[in-house]
Amino acid sequence: MEGIAGEESAGVHTAVLLPQVLAALNIQASGTYMDATFGRGGHAGAILEKLIANGRLLCLDRDPTAVAQARARFSSDSRVAIFLAPFSALAVCADQVQPGLTFDGILFDLGVSSPQIDDPVRGFSFMQDGPLDMRMTAGEGMSAADVVNGAPLEELIRIFREFGEEREAPRIARAIVTDRQKKPFERTLELADMISRVARSKERHKHPATRVFQALRIYVNGELKELESALDSALRRLAPRGRLAVISFHSLEDRMVKQFMRRHSQPDPMYAGLPDIPEHARPRLALVGKSIEPSADESSRNPRSRSARLRVAVRLEAGVAA
Repeated sequence: MEGIAGEESAGVHTAVLLPQVLAALNIQASGTYMDATFGRGGHAGAILEKLIANGRLLCLDRDPTAVAQARARFSSDSRVAIFLAPFSALAVCADQVQPGLTFDGILFDLGVSSPQIDDPVRGFSFMQDGPLDMRMTAGEGMSAADVVNGAPLEELIRIFREFGEEREAPRIARAIVTDRQKKPFERTLELADMISRVARSKERHKHPATRVFQALRIYVNGELKELESALDSALRRLAPRGRLAVISFHSLEDRMVKQFMRRHSQPDPMYAGLPDIPEHARPRLALVGKSIEPSADESSRNPRSRSARLRVAVRLEAGVAA
Protein backbone atom coordinates (compact mmCIF):
# COMPACT_ATOMS: atom_id res chain seq x y z
CA MET A 1 0.00 0.00 0.00
CA GLU A 2 1.17 3.54 -0.61
CA GLY A 3 0.99 4.18 3.13
CA ILE A 4 4.01 1.94 3.64
CA ALA A 5 6.09 4.85 2.36
CA GLY A 6 5.56 6.41 5.77
CA GLU A 7 7.57 3.79 7.60
CA GLU A 8 9.60 6.45 9.35
CA SER A 9 6.67 6.73 11.77
CA ALA A 10 6.96 3.17 13.03
CA GLY A 11 5.38 2.70 16.41
CA VAL A 12 1.89 2.93 17.86
CA HIS A 13 -0.92 2.09 15.47
CA THR A 14 -3.25 5.03 14.87
CA ALA A 15 -6.72 4.56 13.41
CA VAL A 16 -6.87 6.60 10.21
CA LEU A 17 -9.61 9.21 9.67
CA LEU A 18 -11.32 8.13 12.90
CA PRO A 19 -13.74 11.06 13.43
CA GLN A 20 -14.64 11.02 9.73
CA VAL A 21 -15.32 7.26 9.80
CA LEU A 22 -17.63 7.59 12.81
CA ALA A 23 -19.53 10.39 11.09
CA ALA A 24 -19.68 8.43 7.83
CA LEU A 25 -21.20 5.38 9.52
CA ASN A 26 -23.90 7.56 11.16
CA ILE A 27 -23.88 5.16 14.11
CA GLN A 28 -27.18 4.32 15.78
CA ALA A 29 -26.81 3.26 19.40
CA SER A 30 -28.72 0.00 18.97
CA GLY A 31 -27.51 -0.71 15.44
CA THR A 32 -25.58 -3.61 13.96
CA TYR A 33 -22.15 -2.90 12.46
CA MET A 34 -19.21 -4.71 10.94
CA ASP A 35 -15.54 -3.79 11.01
CA ALA A 36 -14.44 -6.08 8.19
CA THR A 37 -10.74 -5.26 8.69
CA PHE A 38 -10.16 -5.15 12.45
CA GLY A 39 -6.40 -4.46 12.28
CA ARG A 40 -5.57 -3.30 15.79
CA GLY A 41 -9.07 -2.22 16.74
CA GLY A 42 -8.92 1.57 16.67
CA HIS A 43 -12.08 1.94 14.62
CA ALA A 44 -13.84 -1.00 16.31
CA GLY A 45 -13.22 0.39 19.79
CA ALA A 46 -14.60 3.79 18.82
CA ILE A 47 -17.70 2.24 17.25
CA LEU A 48 -18.35 0.21 20.40
CA GLU A 49 -18.23 3.33 22.54
CA LYS A 50 -21.30 4.56 20.65
CA LEU A 51 -23.32 1.34 20.99
CA ILE A 52 -25.65 0.50 23.87
CA ALA A 53 -26.27 -2.97 25.31
CA ASN A 54 -28.37 -4.23 22.40
CA GLY A 55 -26.01 -2.88 19.75
CA ARG A 56 -23.85 -5.35 17.87
CA LEU A 57 -20.41 -5.33 16.24
CA LEU A 58 -18.85 -8.05 14.12
CA CYS A 59 -15.07 -7.91 13.67
CA LEU A 60 -13.17 -9.77 10.94
CA ASP A 61 -9.48 -10.12 10.15
CA ARG A 62 -7.44 -12.68 8.23
CA ASP A 63 -4.38 -12.04 10.43
CA PRO A 64 -4.28 -14.43 13.44
CA THR A 65 -2.32 -11.89 15.48
CA ALA A 66 -5.00 -9.25 14.96
CA VAL A 67 -7.75 -11.71 15.87
CA ALA A 68 -5.89 -12.76 19.02
CA GLN A 69 -5.71 -9.11 20.07
CA ALA A 70 -9.40 -8.63 19.28
CA ARG A 71 -10.31 -11.61 21.45
CA ALA A 72 -8.09 -10.45 24.28
CA ARG A 73 -9.71 -7.05 24.16
CA PHE A 74 -13.36 -7.78 23.42
CA SER A 75 -14.14 -11.46 24.07
CA SER A 76 -15.99 -10.63 27.29
CA ASP A 77 -18.22 -8.08 25.52
CA SER A 78 -21.51 -9.73 24.54
CA ARG A 79 -22.04 -7.13 21.80
CA VAL A 80 -18.97 -8.31 19.87
CA ALA A 81 -18.45 -11.33 17.58
CA ILE A 82 -14.91 -11.94 16.31
CA PHE A 83 -13.91 -14.00 13.27
CA LEU A 84 -10.61 -15.14 11.79
CA ALA A 85 -11.60 -14.70 8.15
CA PRO A 86 -10.90 -12.59 5.05
CA PHE A 87 -13.40 -9.83 4.45
CA SER A 88 -14.69 -11.63 1.37
CA ALA A 89 -16.23 -14.12 3.84
CA LEU A 90 -18.30 -11.45 5.60
CA ALA A 91 -21.65 -13.01 4.62
CA VAL A 92 -20.62 -16.43 5.96
CA CYS A 93 -19.52 -14.84 9.24
CA ALA A 94 -22.73 -12.83 9.49
CA ASP A 95 -24.82 -15.96 9.03
CA GLN A 96 -23.00 -17.63 11.92
CA VAL A 97 -24.33 -14.88 14.18
CA GLN A 98 -27.79 -14.82 12.63
CA PRO A 99 -28.92 -16.22 9.27
CA GLY A 100 -29.50 -13.36 6.83
CA LEU A 101 -28.10 -10.75 9.24
CA THR A 102 -27.93 -7.26 7.74
CA PHE A 103 -25.93 -4.25 8.88
CA ASP A 104 -26.49 -0.57 9.56
CA GLY A 105 -22.87 0.05 8.63
CA ILE A 106 -19.89 -1.83 7.19
CA LEU A 107 -16.34 -0.51 7.34
CA PHE A 108 -13.32 -1.57 5.30
CA ASP A 109 -9.89 -0.15 6.23
CA LEU A 110 -7.81 -1.64 3.44
CA GLY A 111 -4.09 -2.35 3.33
CA VAL A 112 -1.62 -3.33 6.04
CA SER A 113 -1.71 -2.13 9.63
CA SER A 114 1.32 -0.46 11.20
CA PRO A 115 2.09 -3.42 13.53
CA GLN A 116 2.16 -5.74 10.51
CA ILE A 117 4.55 -3.42 8.69
CA ASP A 118 6.72 -2.95 11.76
CA ASP A 119 7.18 -6.68 12.41
CA PRO A 120 10.18 -7.69 10.27
CA VAL A 121 9.17 -11.36 10.45
CA ARG A 122 6.09 -10.62 8.35
CA GLY A 123 8.23 -9.43 5.44
CA PHE A 124 6.13 -6.40 4.46
CA SER A 125 8.80 -3.80 5.12
CA PHE A 126 11.49 -2.61 2.74
CA MET A 127 13.06 -0.65 5.60
CA GLN A 128 13.73 -3.56 7.97
CA ASP A 129 15.38 -6.88 7.22
CA GLY A 130 13.18 -9.95 7.40
CA PRO A 131 12.09 -12.99 5.40
CA LEU A 132 10.58 -12.08 2.02
CA ASP A 133 7.11 -13.31 2.94
CA MET A 134 4.21 -10.76 2.87
CA ARG A 135 1.44 -13.30 3.49
CA MET A 136 -1.43 -11.92 5.58
CA THR A 137 -2.05 -15.43 6.89
CA ALA A 138 1.27 -17.03 7.81
CA GLY A 139 2.10 -20.18 5.87
CA GLU A 140 -0.92 -19.92 3.54
CA GLY A 141 -0.23 -19.96 -0.20
CA MET A 142 2.80 -18.55 -2.00
CA SER A 143 5.20 -16.18 -0.30
CA ALA A 144 6.70 -13.13 -1.98
CA ALA A 145 9.99 -15.06 -2.22
CA ASP A 146 8.22 -17.83 -4.14
CA VAL A 147 6.98 -15.26 -6.66
CA VAL A 148 10.24 -13.33 -6.97
CA ASN A 149 12.33 -16.47 -7.42
CA GLY A 150 9.89 -18.52 -9.49
CA ALA A 151 7.79 -16.31 -11.74
CA PRO A 152 8.91 -15.92 -15.38
CA LEU A 153 10.19 -12.54 -16.53
CA GLU A 154 6.97 -11.52 -18.31
CA GLU A 155 4.87 -12.48 -15.29
CA LEU A 156 7.02 -10.35 -12.97
CA ILE A 157 6.66 -7.41 -15.36
CA ARG A 158 2.88 -7.89 -15.39
CA ILE A 159 2.67 -8.10 -11.59
CA PHE A 160 4.76 -4.96 -11.06
CA ARG A 161 2.82 -3.00 -13.69
CA GLU A 162 -0.68 -4.20 -12.85
CA PHE A 163 -0.50 -4.20 -9.05
CA GLY A 164 2.20 -1.62 -8.42
CA GLU A 165 1.81 0.73 -11.39
CA GLU A 166 5.62 0.58 -11.52
CA ARG A 167 6.96 2.47 -14.54
CA GLU A 168 10.29 0.67 -14.41
CA ALA A 169 8.75 -2.82 -14.20
CA PRO A 170 10.75 -4.31 -17.12
CA ARG A 171 14.09 -2.99 -15.85
CA ILE A 172 13.48 -4.19 -12.27
CA ALA A 173 12.11 -7.57 -13.38
CA ARG A 174 15.12 -8.21 -15.64
CA ALA A 175 17.48 -7.37 -12.77
CA ILE A 176 15.62 -9.80 -10.49
CA VAL A 177 15.81 -12.62 -13.05
CA THR A 178 19.54 -12.03 -13.55
CA ASP A 179 20.37 -11.85 -9.84
CA ARG A 180 18.24 -14.81 -8.75
CA GLN A 181 20.23 -17.11 -11.03
CA LYS A 182 23.24 -16.49 -8.79
CA LYS A 183 21.38 -16.55 -5.48
CA PRO A 184 17.64 -16.67 -4.69
CA PHE A 185 16.13 -13.66 -2.95
CA GLU A 186 15.31 -14.61 0.64
CA ARG A 187 15.31 -11.33 2.59
CA THR A 188 13.39 -8.08 2.23
CA LEU A 189 16.46 -5.86 2.23
CA GLU A 190 18.13 -7.99 -0.45
CA LEU A 191 15.29 -7.13 -2.80
CA ALA A 192 14.86 -3.53 -1.63
CA ASP A 193 18.57 -2.75 -1.97
CA MET A 194 18.71 -4.27 -5.45
CA ILE A 195 15.73 -2.17 -6.56
CA SER A 196 17.37 0.96 -5.14
CA ARG A 197 20.46 0.23 -7.22
CA VAL A 198 18.72 -0.36 -10.54
CA ALA A 199 15.78 2.10 -10.38
CA ARG A 200 16.51 5.21 -12.38
CA SER A 201 13.60 7.42 -11.31
CA LYS A 202 13.30 8.62 -7.73
CA GLU A 203 10.03 9.88 -6.21
CA ARG A 204 10.08 12.36 -3.37
CA HIS A 205 9.14 10.85 0.01
CA LYS A 206 8.92 7.39 -1.55
CA HIS A 207 11.42 4.53 -1.38
CA PRO A 208 12.26 3.12 -4.83
CA ALA A 209 10.98 -0.31 -3.71
CA THR A 210 7.54 0.96 -2.60
CA ARG A 211 5.62 0.03 -5.74
CA VAL A 212 7.25 -3.39 -6.19
CA PHE A 213 6.59 -4.33 -2.55
CA GLN A 214 2.99 -3.12 -2.93
CA ALA A 215 2.58 -5.20 -6.08
CA LEU A 216 3.98 -8.35 -4.48
CA ARG A 217 1.79 -7.96 -1.40
CA ILE A 218 -1.37 -7.45 -3.44
CA TYR A 219 -0.54 -10.40 -5.70
CA VAL A 220 0.46 -12.78 -2.91
CA ASN A 221 -2.73 -12.07 -0.94
CA GLY A 222 -5.13 -11.76 -3.87
CA GLU A 223 -6.22 -8.43 -2.46
CA LEU A 224 -8.07 -6.99 -5.45
CA LYS A 225 -10.12 -10.16 -5.98
CA GLU A 226 -10.85 -10.17 -2.25
CA LEU A 227 -12.03 -6.56 -2.43
CA GLU A 228 -14.24 -7.16 -5.45
CA SER A 229 -15.96 -10.09 -3.73
CA ALA A 230 -16.25 -8.25 -0.41
CA LEU A 231 -17.88 -5.16 -1.92
CA ASP A 232 -20.53 -7.30 -3.60
CA SER A 233 -21.22 -9.11 -0.33
CA ALA A 234 -21.36 -5.86 1.62
CA LEU A 235 -23.95 -4.41 -0.74
CA ARG A 236 -26.18 -7.46 -0.29
CA ARG A 237 -25.84 -7.28 3.51
CA LEU A 238 -26.49 -3.58 4.04
CA ALA A 239 -29.86 -2.80 5.58
CA PRO A 240 -31.90 0.02 4.01
CA ARG A 241 -30.13 3.30 4.88
CA GLY A 242 -27.08 1.31 5.97
CA ARG A 243 -23.71 2.96 5.34
CA LEU A 244 -20.73 1.54 3.45
CA ALA A 245 -17.43 3.22 4.35
CA VAL A 246 -14.15 2.25 2.67
CA ILE A 247 -10.66 3.60 3.36
CA SER A 248 -8.12 2.86 0.65
CA PHE A 249 -4.42 3.66 0.46
CA HIS A 250 -3.51 3.36 -3.20
CA SER A 251 -5.07 4.18 -6.54
CA LEU A 252 -5.89 0.59 -7.53
CA GLU A 253 -8.12 0.02 -4.50
CA ASP A 254 -9.59 3.51 -4.60
CA ARG A 255 -10.44 3.20 -8.29
CA MET A 256 -12.21 -0.11 -7.67
CA VAL A 257 -14.20 1.34 -4.75
CA LYS A 258 -15.08 4.51 -6.67
CA GLN A 259 -16.28 2.56 -9.71
CA PHE A 260 -18.28 0.13 -7.56
CA MET A 261 -20.09 2.89 -5.70
CA ARG A 262 -20.70 4.88 -8.86
CA ARG A 263 -22.00 1.84 -10.77
CA HIS A 264 -24.51 0.97 -8.07
CA SER A 265 -25.64 4.57 -7.62
CA GLN A 266 -26.95 4.69 -11.19
CA PRO A 267 -29.75 2.81 -12.97
CA ASP A 268 -28.89 -0.22 -15.08
CA PRO A 269 -27.64 1.28 -18.38
CA MET A 270 -30.01 -1.04 -20.28
CA TYR A 271 -32.90 1.08 -18.99
CA ALA A 272 -31.28 4.49 -19.47
CA GLY A 273 -33.76 7.12 -20.63
CA LEU A 274 -36.84 5.03 -19.94
CA PRO A 275 -39.61 6.76 -17.95
CA ASP A 276 -40.34 3.74 -15.78
CA ILE A 277 -37.31 1.80 -14.52
CA PRO A 278 -38.11 -1.62 -13.02
CA GLU A 279 -37.16 -2.05 -9.40
CA HIS A 280 -34.34 -4.53 -10.04
CA ALA A 281 -32.62 -2.02 -12.36
CA ARG A 282 -32.81 0.96 -10.02
CA PRO A 283 -29.81 2.31 -8.08
CA ARG A 284 -29.06 0.49 -4.85
CA LEU A 285 -26.65 3.04 -3.41
CA ALA A 286 -26.46 6.81 -3.07
CA LEU A 287 -23.08 8.48 -2.77
CA VAL A 288 -22.49 10.43 0.46
CA GLY A 289 -20.37 13.47 -0.30
CA LYS A 290 -17.02 13.43 -2.04
CA SER A 291 -13.99 11.37 -1.07
CA ILE A 292 -12.42 12.40 2.23
CA GLU A 293 -8.68 12.76 2.82
CA PRO A 294 -6.76 13.33 6.07
CA SER A 295 -6.24 16.86 7.26
CA ALA A 296 -2.76 18.38 7.13
CA ASP A 297 -2.62 17.95 10.90
CA GLU A 298 -3.40 14.21 10.76
CA SER A 299 -0.93 13.67 7.92
CA SER A 300 1.73 15.42 9.98
CA ARG A 301 0.98 13.42 13.14
CA ASN A 302 0.61 10.12 11.27
CA PRO A 303 2.56 10.10 7.98
CA ARG A 304 1.10 6.69 7.11
CA SER A 305 -2.29 8.35 6.70
CA ARG A 306 -1.08 10.63 3.90
CA SER A 307 -2.41 8.50 1.06
CA ALA A 308 -5.67 7.47 2.77
CA ARG A 309 -8.97 8.20 1.07
CA LEU A 310 -12.43 7.51 2.52
CA ARG A 311 -15.47 6.94 0.30
CA VAL A 312 -18.99 6.57 1.66
CA ALA A 313 -22.32 5.40 0.24
CA VAL A 314 -25.74 4.66 1.73
CA ARG A 315 -28.05 1.77 0.83
CA LEU A 316 -31.27 2.99 -0.72
CA GLU A 317 -34.68 1.83 0.42
CA ALA A 318 -36.10 -0.97 -1.74
CA GLY A 319 -38.03 0.45 -4.65
CA VAL A 320 -36.69 3.98 -4.23
CA ALA A 321 -35.02 5.55 -7.25
CA ALA A 322 -32.14 7.97 -6.73
